[in-house]
Amino acid sequence: MASQAMPMAAMTTGLAGDEAAVHAAGGAYVAQLHTSLEAVKPLWLRLETEGVCTGHQHFAWAEGIVEGLVPPKADLAIVEVREAATGELRMLVPLMRRRAFQHWVIEWLSCGVCDYSAPLLADATPWTRQSAEAAWAAVLSVLPPADRIHIVGIPKQIGGIANPLALLSPARDSIHSHYGIAMDGDAETVVKRICRPSFVKALNKDLRRLDRNGGLALVEADTPALVDSTFDKLVEMRLSRFRELGRFDLLAQPPVVDFYRKAAHRGLTDGSVRIFGLRAGDVMVAVQYLAVHLGTLHALLVAIDQGAVPNVSPGLCIMGELIRWGRGQGFDYFDLSVGNQSYKEHMGAVKSVLSELCYGITPKGMAASEAIKYRGRGVAFVRANPRLFKVAQEAMQRWRRLRAGR
Repeated sequence: MASQAMPMAAMTTGLAGDEAAVHAAGGAYVAQLHTSLEAVKPLWLRLETEGVCTGHQHFAWAEGIVEGLVPPKADLAIVEVREAATGELRMLVPLMRRRAFQHWVIEWLSCGVCDYSAPLLADATPWTRQSAEAAWAAVLSVLPPADRIHIVGIPKQIGGIANPLALLSPARDSIHSHYGIAMDGDAETVVKRICRPSFVKALNKDLRRLDRNGGLALVEADTPALVDSTFDKLVEMRLSRFRELGRFDLLAQPPVVDFYRKAAHRGLTDGSVRIFGLRAGDVMVAVQYLAVHLGTLHALLVAIDQGAVPNVSPGLCIMGELIRWGRGQGFDYFDLSVGNQSYKEHMGAVKSVLSELCYGITPKGMAASEAIKYRGRGVAFVRANPRLFKVAQEAMQRWRRLRAGR
């Protein structure tokens, strides 16, 4: 990748000059392009611990993506943004460039395993639309040539701070939402206090049924052997359930399975990932895979054995138990991730619409972006009409079952 370098020694302390492309954008901010994780590791780890980010932006998480999920011909494009006047670091923006249908697209460094696209902010300094636009102009000035920008899963806020990506004028509400529930007070009463009464009633009823099935236990996978056995059970139950529903799941792809397994083993050391199983007697009825960042538990993957105990919702049971456990450990937010599943509102979680950046830079990119927007409007229309959505969902499930049966 061609370098766009110019002297900025004061702003690149500790980084080799040939590891980054540097560009001074006219305006309030300057940006520096890095094409490797190692080049930004010190800054990244600093912002991860001292700044503002989500559990999806941990350095170790990104490292796993680069090692096992980034397409062979993709380029990393990690942009460091600083104030032009003072040289103070403001944020890191982890992006990548890949080939898509005969054109180049700039995306988030996610490869499907980051629910949220959020820069790592240096501190809690508020962002405005004007400052976000100026910082984004600096980012664009150093990015490699591309035909379009497509960043999805942009939360409106990061740790209570406005996400500068969501403030940009091209940003639009997407068809996707995420849910979360704040936790406070005593752990033993937290579920009763923060969840809806109907959920609490159903949860207690299901927990009693599970307990009568041989005793109830929430078990953390806290050894390498337990991580492997519990994670294997998660994959087995999840793929079985998704085949039954005629739905696709990322865990059908071996590289994705390897990514999550390695992250779980790493979590034994750094605490960034935790896996829990819910047992009723000797039967594992549910498994929850969580990412952990500061006071937040990110519920990433859940798998259930719906038929293990009749008339019980094991997924809700493990989440209820984890809310109690999490509050007892001092966590104050349970992130239920992306998706409009009805159980989230049933629990009493708060819904927030995610933003999206989708626009073309070249004529080819503009055409592709318009096609993506058109498809999105079609999906939104179908989802807004329950009967039509049910027909479309059933048709897709039949098609996937047919493909799986080949």
